[in-house]
Amino acid sequence: MAADSSVSPISRPEMEFQLFDVLNILELAEREQFAEYDRDTVRATLELAETLALDSFLPGYRKSDLNEPVVEDDKVKLIPEIGQAIDAFVEAGFMSAHLPLDEGGMQMPWSLLQSCYSMFQASNIGATIYYFLTVSAANVLREHGTEEQKRLFMAPLLAGRFLATMCLSEPEAGSSLTDLRTKAIPNDDGTYRIVGTKMWISGGDHDLSENIIHLVLARIEGALPGTKGISLFVVPKFRVNEDASVGESNNIARVGLNHKMGYRAATNTVLNFGEDGDCIGYLVGEEHRGLAPMFLMMNEARISVGAGATMLGHAGYLYSLAYAKERKQGRPVDGKDPEASPIPISEHADVRRMLLVQKAYTEGALALCLYAAYLVDEEKTAKSQEDRDTANALLAILTPIVKSWPSEFCLEANKMAIQVLGGYGYTIDYPVEQYYRDNRLNLIHEGTNGIQAIDLVSRKLISRGGAYWQALKAQIVAEIEECSAIEQLAPHAASLTQSLDMADETVTVLQGLSGDPSQQTANASFFQDALGHICVGWMWLRQGRASLRALDGADASNPAEFYRGKLAAMRYFFRYELGRVDHWLHIVRDEDRLLEEVDTACL
Repeated sequence: MAADSSVSPISRPEMEFQLFDVLNILELAEREQFAEYDRDTVRATLELAETLALDSFLPGYRKSDLNEPVVEDDKVKLIPEIGQAIDAFVEAGFMSAHLPLDEGGMQMPWSLLQSCYSMFQASNIGATIYYFLTVSAANVLREHGTEEQKRLFMAPLLAGRFLATMCLSEPEAGSSLTDLRTKAIPNDDGTYRIVGTKMWISGGDHDLSENIIHLVLARIEGALPGTKGISLFVVPKFRVNEDASVGESNNIARVGLNHKMGYRAATNTVLNFGEDGDCIGYLVGEEHRGLAPMFLMMNEARISVGAGATMLGHAGYLYSLAYAKERKQGRPVDGKDPEASPIPISEHADVRRMLLVQKAYTEGALALCLYAAYLVDEEKTAKSQEDRDTANALLAILTPIVKSWPSEFCLEANKMAIQVLGGYGYTIDYPVEQYYRDNRLNLIHEGTNGIQAIDLVSRKLISRGGAYWQALKAQIVAEIEECSAIEQLAPHAASLTQSLDMADETVTVLQGLSGDPSQQTANASFFQDALGHICVGWMWLRQGRASLRALDGADASNPAEFYRGKLAAMRYFFRYELGRVDHWLHIVRDEDRLLEEVDTACL
């Protein structure tokens, strides 16, 4: 059976349902900042993003996987489609869309912008790292940079002349920022000489822009050990002249390209700073306080990783669903006539199981990611300080979940998509195997899921006397109370109540282990998975309530099948998935010490 290139990796009805029916994004138009974003404007923006995704990003998706970046004449070369996609992105205004009108932006709500970004991620996730890192770096400079840094670096980034990277990891340190060795040596003119090696740098070298601006974590000579001695620097590949034109080399050597199993449109490099001469860096913010501005970039990246994982999972679902409806094989289990025509494989119960798994995971994850994006809008523009503080608390505790849960469970969705296609799914002739390989990287991007879990249980549950957890619990309880009064949703609300109560008891246990950090974090990944399932169950209650409302007004443009499909996926999640929470939380709550006590010699 030939691959069907007409299957879109994007579902506009799904995106509009999430924005209009679940998030009620039009409430943002009541705020002065977003007054222009009525229903027609939101739809027009989504249409523009979908067109850009399919016309500019998608054409290079398979080609970039088959033609990895190469070094020619000491320059990194990519297929031309990647540069064309980034140019189209900039030309459409998306690089600065979130900025205020008086700064040249569109003043677009972040929840809408993340929805647009998600379409690009579904179409060619490797290509999106170039603009995403650039937008994030510009945001760091806008918040923490000097006026000179904004003029020389931020403005060219937002104009698309320069692209950016985030340089944290080092060969020996890995994810441990405490062990960073890159040095910053003060010069007499207030600049610094940067010396050291950075590894796994996405977008670290390429031919897509005039310059590459690296945001680099380093230690100023004499700084304290540990994370408190880390500073942040702007380090351009080429020095920038006073008129923002590109000058001479800044002595950053590309040691080599890393070849990962996915994201092959994205260059990934090892870089040596100051190997062949002075490499000049410019301090961002205060000395020894580099993590605060860098965490702005990292937290945005974590939400983006979750959204990208979601969209890869959903793209696989859309493809395998279309395939299953067309592919004919086998007969009904109660069919006795061998001469009867084969039926579409979507009619087989186990195939429907695999499709429902994908739908429940990916559409639940999408609701969670867009909810987090909506919280960014709330944190910045809510009318009351109390609402802004609540949004801040929710973002703090949800960010590890938003990064980790989609990258774990939407990868499972990709696995199911491959299996739906049978033997064909395991070949390069069909996109589902590439979706899987691309998505497999998201478990390690922006901090492994294990690191996210440690952050969740050792910091987010403890911070501010447990205020983050209380804020999250209050939001889930409010949804449960509303859904308990709806006949079709009441049983699911009751199930979620049981899981939430068990989680609350487990949080008390974890908070009590603050004096025993080894045991507190030993089973953190199980707690993170459990809380992720609870949060996605919460998102499915929100979607179920929205679907029941929408069914009353279903018509040809809003078919009832769409909303009944939502209710079926919700039912699947609560009946087949939520029960896993009990198992995970028992491990944590019982303070099981196997992972602490097992002798590595026995492994």
